[in-house]
Amino acid sequence: MGYYDEHYPPNPYRKRKKNWLVPVLLGVIIGVLLVTMALPALVDSGIISITEESQLHTESGNTDPNVPTQTLNVDVSTQITDVVNQVTPAVVGVINIQRQNDFWQQQESDNQAGEGSGVIYKNEDGTAFVVTNHHVVEGADTIEVVLFDETHIEAELIGSDLFSDLAVLRMDGEQVDKVIELGSSGSVKVGEPAIAIGNPLGLMFSSSVTQGVISGTERTIPQDFNQDGRADWQAEVIQTDAAINPGNSGGALINIKGQLIGINSMKINETAVEGLGFAIPIDSAMPIITELESKGEVTRPYLGVEIYSLDEVPQSEWNNTLNLPNEIEGGVYVWSVEPLSPADQAGLKRLDVITELDGKQVMNMIDLRKILYQEKEVGDDVSVVYYRDGKRKETTIKLGTQK
Repeated sequence: MGYYDEHYPPNPYRKRKKNWLVPVLLGVIIGVLLVTMALPALVDSGIISITEESQLHTESGNTDPNVPTQTLNVDVSTQITDVVNQVTPAVVGVINIQRQNDFWQQQESDNQAGEGSGVIYKNEDGTAFVVTNHHVVEGADTIEVVLFDETHIEAELIGSDLFSDLAVLRMDGEQVDKVIELGSSGSVKVGEPAIAIGNPLGLMFSSSVTQGVISGTERTIPQDFNQDGRADWQAEVIQTDAAINPGNSGGALINIKGQLIGINSMKINETAVEGLGFAIPIDSAMPIITELESKGEVTRPYLGVEIYSLDEVPQSEWNNTLNLPNEIEGGVYVWSVEPLSPADQAGLKRLDVITELDGKQVMNMIDLRKILYQEKEVGDDVSVVYYRDGKRKETTIKLGTQK
């Protein structure tokens, strides 16, 4: 006679004995071995330090307060905190003080009209120089610079430039301990870390630090200075998602090495837009800063035309309106020409498309501006290749002056 359950499938509801004890014990043993082997290496490398003075009741079961125990201290210092500590003393507050008449008291009084930020970029022969934004110091009767240690120093405005939104201040450098290291915005790559330092919402939050990444390079932002609804200038900027708020203007945008790569200038502040901050690239800012420091103003060669990048025009209009040949891949189109300007005298007209200056290809506004402002001077002749109604033409323009 066989067993009762012979030839029958096993009962699925029968409780089975769980063999969980062996895996658990094996995991505990492996964990102890790993900690035992790794701990000395961590201590030797300085990542973890061990002290015997404090009393920490560890998982070993030690609950006797009279028995010395070990405390684990983890060093959380990072490259970013080191860089911020190094750079922050070179970033200052800038106060715009304007004189106002008090009608009732029949006297003048000084009032703080605004606050911003600035960067100390040079300290020579007892004189320190600060770069900030034009709009931060615009209209100021007196300017005060507030150092990292809250020392207030009166500064002199050497020069200011509306188009680049840059201004240079000069002050006593005796109490200045730190000058920022200049980097290069030309080598900046999208996605690399970016750190903004400044005074958002005024000196109440001085030396604030925000971190993000480079979101875009060689961006152009239209600027309407006279508020007539039409752009007067196309500002070349670096885009970052590091938070830049009112009061950050004029502050530093630095890379992970602590080098200055941009001067924070503006922020798109709309309900539907978040994380768009902009800075003036240091490579394009330094020639202007140098000229403001030496001359007090910026003298620019100009053509006398209002122009826009061709990539702002729908592709269909390249053929239908501008009649461009298929081989044209970029350029700038002329929207208007100032009467009696250098461009007008050279024969340029509305809807002409400029593709070359002095034999160098012009794909957009940035290309054109780099050639004019970095390679040419007022009074120079520049050869221009342009297309009108699909036909290639050439002319020579003698550059004029624009301040």
